[in-house]
Amino acid sequence: MQKFDKIRPFYDAEVNEAIQSAVNHPMMKALMDFTFPDVDDEEWKNQLRKTHSIRDFQCNFIYQSVQKVLAKSSEGLTTSGFEKLYPNTSYLFISNHRDIILDTSLLNVALFDHGLVMTASAIGDNLVTKSFLKTLSKLNRNFLVQRGLPPRELLESSKLMAEYIGQLLLRENRSVWIAQREGRTKDGNDATHSGVLKMLAMGSDEKNLMDYFKKIKIVPVSISYEYDPTDALKMPQLIAEAKNEIYIKEKNEDFITLLSGIIGQKKRIHIHIGDVLDTELDTITVEIDNKNNQIQAVTQAIDDSILQSYKLWPTNYIAYDLLNKSNQYSHLYTENEKSLFERRLEMKIDEDNPQMRESFLAMYANPVVNKSKYENAV
Repeated sequence: MQKFDKIRPFYDAEVNEAIQSAVNHPMMKALMDFTFPDVDDEEWKNQLRKTHSIRDFQCNFIYQSVQKVLAKSSEGLTTSGFEKLYPNTSYLFISNHRDIILDTSLLNVALFDHGLVMTASAIGDNLVTKSFLKTLSKLNRNFLVQRGLPPRELLESSKLMAEYIGQLLLRENRSVWIAQREGRTKDGNDATHSGVLKMLAMGSDEKNLMDYFKKIKIVPVSISYEYDPTDALKMPQLIAEAKNEIYIKEKNEDFITLLSGIIGQKKRIHIHIGDVLDTELDTITVEIDNKNNQIQAVTQAIDDSILQSYKLWPTNYIAYDLLNKSNQYSHLYTENEKSLFERRLEMKIDEDNPQMRESFLAMYANPVVNKSKYENAV
């Protein structure tokens, strides 16, 4: 399977050698000091050197790191819907995407806690340009999405990724996590990009594409944070896009965002697992002939699931009321919650920049708007 070498995580046979090469790296020390603050360096180094599989690395080290992140920067993770999944079964989780590292890490923690198959997860190669980060991502079962390619190479890369995802799901019984669109949602509007499904379709050898989509068991996932730890960092790009300007990232921007997402305050976090797409795909097969229209219909089905299942927090309702100068949702939050949110707004956003203030509030308010469309339709 050498064709996947450019994008795949480590095989278990490669894990120990990779760990030996990274065990003395200062970033490994920082990660381990954070995770095991009372453990002597030699102790965690010895444990690392005895690690020979991705599962052992994830369970003994990454799982513990994520628990520490939750303890230090949140008020806990809650979940719903995991009881619908079967053990020893692979699923394709298509999720809204708010944080570079945490979305997939938290999902894997929840899957592990429920005795389910953990995921191989897509990560943009722009996030792992440093060799240590690339090694760490491959130890954590990430596979690379190649960014910034010219059209012809992008097509070849998409086909390779589609084949690899099919290989994982159907032959290796490995679940897969992929975001519903390229990059994180920055404005609070979670929408699936049809390009993701077109890419997945390239891995199909079925005559009927919906049969392939049934076979890979697509599961929509909603993840919501009460506070987005990178909310203010997302503002410059949103403002540039609003002005139709090309946004150019600062040199270390992705890395700063990555760190902020991990250590920044999130308060409560919720992950909801939607139903496996099944009867929806049967209906699409019967009612729609055109392949592009079928893909649009699947995109809509994923959006419907993610938006309806999104957990709304007091921060979302407060932002909606502040943005619209209303008290429509005031029964869903306390005065104390409101003043805390206003203080955060004050600290993070320049009061002389009304456009930035509006974008910040809209980021939190848009999930309320999106979910209310379904509630009003009932």
